[in-house]
Amino acid sequence: MWWRFWFARFGAFSTKLRHDFLLSHAHSLPQASKSSLLEIWVQSHPHEMNSSKLRCMRKRLITPTPERIRTRGEGWLDVERAAVVEVTSEDNGHPVESAFVSEGGRGWCAAAPGSQTIRLVFDEPQRLRCILLVFEEHETVRTQEFVLRWSADGGNSVKEIVRQQWNFSPPDSVREVEDYQVNLLGVNVLELIINPNIGGGLARASLKNLRLS
Repeated sequence: MWWRFWFARFGAFSTKLRHDFLLSHAHSLPQASKSSLLEIWVQSHPHEMNSSKLRCMRKRLITPTPERIRTRGEGWLDVERAAVVEVTSEDNGHPVESAFVSEGGRGWCAAAPGSQTIRLVFDEPQRLRCILLVFEEHETVRTQEFVLRWSADGGNSVKEIVRQQWNFSPPDSVREVEDYQVNLLGVNVLELIINPNIGGGLARASLKNLRLS
């Protein structure tokens, strides 16, 4: 039929011309031919059918929501009042108490390379539901491993909560945030052991922030 010949030529036409052709000639075609013509066009141009749908989508660009950590007034345990903090090493400019203040603090850093331990000895047994750890590394490519453990009998026996590794690769990967939801009863010791680089070397352990609730 004549319309099949012209339809075969549609590939060289623009979308508007194909549309105009259908409108101008559809009235002269029998109903069966109209249906066949429309079916063939839709099957031959699925991308245009999809793109026509996309043109109707409502959208807007938004600003990424920055990662935010709760402040002390939002339910975190006041570690300074609730526990004695033991640490194997600390740099004078980055004492361990800097890891328990707001996120804007400098954080803790060891004075020497190698594995280090931060231990919290609570005055009263605690129920912990959330443990938040934040680490940052802006200079050295390294693979860190830490172990988080707890005890209900003063450290005579300990239970491992998590053992985690993380690859720091500045400037692409400089921040590790771990937010553990737990249900620990009667905690009187919480221990964090950090190996700053499982491959060895002179990397020093550090901790940007530690929060409990």
